[in-house]
Amino acid sequence: MRKRSKIYVGLTAAVVPIASVIMALGATPADAAVGGSGPYPADYETSTGLANHTIFRPQTLPAERLPILVWGNGGCSANGLSQGNFLREIASHGFLAIANGAPNGSGSTTSQMLTQSIDWAFAENSRQGSKYYNKIDTTKVAVAGFSCGGLEAYAVSNDPRVTTTGIFSSGLLNDADDYQLRRLTKPIAYFIGGPSDIAYPNAIDDWGKLPASLPAFMGNLNVGHGGTYDQTNGGEFGRVAGLYLKWRLKGDTTAGANFVGPNCGLCRTQWTVQQKNLTLDDGTPPTTPPPTTPPPTTPPPTTPPPTTPPPGACTAVYSVQDQWNGGFVANVTVTAGSNALTGWRVTLNLPIGTSVSSLWNGVASGTSGTITVLNQSYNGRLAAGQSTSFGFQGTGSGNGATAGCSAT
Repeated sequence: MRKRSKIYVGLTAAVVPIASVIMALGATPADAAVGGSGPYPADYETSTGLANHTIFRPQTLPAERLPILVWGNGGCSANGLSQGNFLREIASHGFLAIANGAPNGSGSTTSQMLTQSIDWAFAENSRQGSKYYNKIDTTKVAVAGFSCGGLEAYAVSNDPRVTTTGIFSSGLLNDADDYQLRRLTKPIAYFIGGPSDIAYPNAIDDWGKLPASLPAFMGNLNVGHGGTYDQTNGGEFGRVAGLYLKWRLKGDTTAGANFVGPNCGLCRTQWTVQQKNLTLDDGTPPTTPPPTTPPPTTPPPTTPPPTTPPPGACTAVYSVQDQWNGGFVANVTVTAGSNALTGWRVTLNLPIGTSVSSLWNGVASGTSGTITVLNQSYNGRLAAGQSTSFGFQGTGSGNGATAGCSAT
């Protein structure tokens, strides 16, 4: 179940005229420091071969090839300078950043315009006579966007040329669109404006529904929906997005260390950080465990699990991941005991005034008081000592809940 803001729906409705929305998001960005803070002073241009787009690039193309960022603006605005400070900053670190919409354009954009940007960049890289000939790294493509632009990014994130997705203060509006999450196979990152961001509940809902093995990062900076894009060089969002793209698109593990592990560079700062399946090497963990240490999917034939595991055959550990005024996200880790399990049941005791609004990786009965959560078909079988988890979004306070586990 989605927790939607009517304001957010208005901000992200690409099919509705958005002149007033553009003004709400700040259609006239502040002047940027010339060229951004990176080693390659950057500016923007247009191309007759890519109508209604704005291209941010280093003024002098470096010897290294430029990875690609294609960008959807807030409000799905067709003003390609809507987040100009932010995109100039990205380009100054050696990227080709292409925004939907012409400079100071009007109207609204579509997700297909992101695909057009990728098509154009690939074609220019191959076209003799182009200043971009063999200057673009077509193996590294990020699709990203702010608010409504984030919905555009989701829509094309399954393009096989895309290598990572960035969602900035955005999240799917309807559960009917959750198929876009299920089809994700490449790393994704969320940069959200904290609990005061109107897109926060939607982003948190998406986070809980990502494929189990997908590498994912979420950072929340409590600045609200507007972010820091209009600040000089895109402010903190520009700095952190640049680090993420250096890691994902350039293999810079020093930059990547800001996002990975319990002592990551953004951990214990003003950012609130969540991580899933992240490693530093190539940014993507193996899709399956190494063959020498696979977690058994079924118990060894010589030691089959008892048909009725003894009491205490599993434990459930409850923890609050995020808390905001009126709501929270919690996680429950289920761990098998000394015997393997073929299924588990968790009993949650919620305090008065607390209820579950959506739950993932489990099947719940009830929404308040004492509720029971059974495993899904894909996470019920656990080897001895093996763990899995489920999560949920709730209303009220996440504190004071208890969890118990038994085998089925």
